[in-house]
Amino acid sequence: MTEETLPATAEADTADAGDAGYRKALKSRHINMIAIGGAIGTGLFLGAGGRLAQAGPALAIVYAVCGLFAFFVVRSLGELILHRPSSGAFVSYAREFMGEKGAYVAGWMHFLNWSTTGIADITAIALYAHFWSFFTPIPQWVLALIALAVVLSLNLVSVKLFGEMEFWFSIIKVAALVLFLIVGIFLLVTQHPIDGHAPGPQLIADHGGVFPAGIVPMILIVQGVVFAYASCELVGVAAGETENPKAVVPKAINSIMWRIALFYVGSVVLLAMLLPWDAYSADQSPFVTVLAKLGVPYADSIMNLVVLTAALSSLNSGLYSTGRILRSMSLAGSAPKFTGVMNRNQVPYGGILLTSSVCVVGVGLNYVVPKDAFEIVLNFAAVGILGTWAIIVLSHLLFVRKAKRGEVTRPHFRLPFSPYTEIATLVFLAAVVVLMGFDKTGRITLLALPVIVVALVVGWFVVRKRIDMSAFDKAEAS
Repeated sequence: MTEETLPATAEADTADAGDAGYRKALKSRHINMIAIGGAIGTGLFLGAGGRLAQAGPALAIVYAVCGLFAFFVVRSLGELILHRPSSGAFVSYAREFMGEKGAYVAGWMHFLNWSTTGIADITAIALYAHFWSFFTPIPQWVLALIALAVVLSLNLVSVKLFGEMEFWFSIIKVAALVLFLIVGIFLLVTQHPIDGHAPGPQLIADHGGVFPAGIVPMILIVQGVVFAYASCELVGVAAGETENPKAVVPKAINSIMWRIALFYVGSVVLLAMLLPWDAYSADQSPFVTVLAKLGVPYADSIMNLVVLTAALSSLNSGLYSTGRILRSMSLAGSAPKFTGVMNRNQVPYGGILLTSSVCVVGVGLNYVVPKDAFEIVLNFAAVGILGTWAIIVLSHLLFVRKAKRGEVTRPHFRLPFSPYTEIATLVFLAAVVVLMGFDKTGRITLLALPVIVVALVVGWFVVRKRIDMSAFDKAEAS
């Protein structure tokens, strides 16, 4: 990396000891597809059907608003990446601007998010596999265990293999959406009838307009829609293992905004113009609903393969990111020592194995309560997501304040309208927490919140005597 690519400030040389030893094997195409894949998941492929049935075409507005705040979060992270790329990502930035307590909370909230999301992912993979009769005789917990074993094994090989897996997982998701958009626009232009309905804006106007169920249902689904964007921040972790993050990351992050507009907002508007909003349901992917009404053979099998890919991608990303985050924490003493260990391929396998061990608990849930396993873990993942996003935004806010005092220099790639953008985002995240109280599963999340807070406090008192910043002081000095 040349001197010209770095800001001409001393703080650009600030280093994270957790960044040492990695192979910079991720290419521009990997980072771009990780950014895309992080913004597209089962929340769109599956969740859009139930939310359309609940709120109608107003879902497009909710996706746009939530997508805007998700973009603010990842844009905040992007500015921090250009300030100092790090595999520790938001944990490293929380350490720099909030101290080790901030890094400790950021890391364990991220771990809570992705370890529980991993359980949800292997549960989803098993459920999707049962769609095909070939897998039906195999118990759900066995399929969940196989999925975990396969993705874990591949993740331990090398970061390049992780990047390749994410690249192709994202290609499948994007290709499926683009193909559907092309088919949908063709049906719209040719006015080809679908289940007796002529496609067009009149399907929205004639079925209650944009807000057929009123404003309240639209507001209540916000807390569910936010989690559709839950992995967009992973581009920050991946940036630490790419050769030229200062060139690659801005392009990848800026592209997230228009991809959200096209794939989420565009898809919902198109779906609402192809069939009446009440033709969709939570039991079926909205894309399958349209294709099935058209009589497209194997439409459900094709979409099932796509959502299976999305779940595999999520599991793959979760193992990857927690491994890097835990290593950064381990070297400071706020995570177990073994999570800082790397194998000969420069993969931090200790942290990956710790996350996988929690996922094994998920295998047990699939054995004991196969029908409830998915909902149980999503409640805990929700808290982790909101906590991680809030810490990213807080770290950026503190970074900007430091810049105003002349202690650091902001890069040219900046979050617009700071600090008002950060404040608005934090208010939005707080509002999402409040909205959880109006949802049955969300109330369980709120009840779990005090338990998580107590666990974090107790954990800090356990590890605080082990905190050792000497490795980071040496990294900064070098």
